[in-house]
Amino acid sequence: MKQTVLVVEDDQMIRNLIAIYLKNAGYEVVEAANGELAKNVFLEHHPCLVVLDLMLPLLPGEEFCKWVRDQERNEVSIIMLSAKARTEDKIKGLKIGADDYLTKPFDPEELLAHVEAVLRRTGQFCQKVTYKGLCIKPRNGEVFLYDKQINLTKHEFNLLYHFMENPNVVRSREDLILQLYPYVDKTVMDRTIDAHIKKLRAKIEVNPGIPERIQTVRGMGYKFVVE
Repeated sequence: MKQTVLVVEDDQMIRNLIAIYLKNAGYEVVEAANGELAKNVFLEHHPCLVVLDLMLPLLPGEEFCKWVRDQERNEVSIIMLSAKARTEDKIKGLKIGADDYLTKPFDPEELLAHVEAVLRRTGQFCQKVTYKGLCIKPRNGEVFLYDKQINLTKHEFNLLYHFMENPNVVRSREDLILQLYPYVDKTVMDRTIDAHIKKLRAKIEVNPGIPERIQTVRGMGYKFVVE
């Protein structure tokens, strides 16, 4: 799965240029034009790295940086962009929580090199799968729905991870039984999987009675739907 980068920049031309270079380098890119919108985009996509302009409308880049650190501690990397080139400004940005600091104007290739360097150092901490605000972190055994942590049992976690690793693929009950109970000698009934699905839906669906994420495929099994 591609690593997701959030570009927070109010200048549309600069934002588009950064996005083009990142996409060409193989990254998934999401964008925001101001600090408040960036919060929503962040919780929707749970990016691995944020390219953050400091001079933003509605919410300054420094405040957004602090908010990100409160949300995900050190699991998200941040590269600050600023026209402020003084050493004390760079030191301040790094102390706030940035992993790197790049002054404007900059060459897009230079920014890309900084992105690659930062992710080489920190990318091992960003092992997660995210769809529409639902984020699973297998390394930490955690699941988040936007900014809310969801408590799952071992079987629920493994079931959700299997689904999210295989989006839009129908999984039979037999396949799901093998995923959850690979070493069990006794027969595991289909209704055991149905019970796990029902409990999982209650935790991650807006309306468990009309599920949008984990849908039943009649006569075949279940699939995790990603539009």
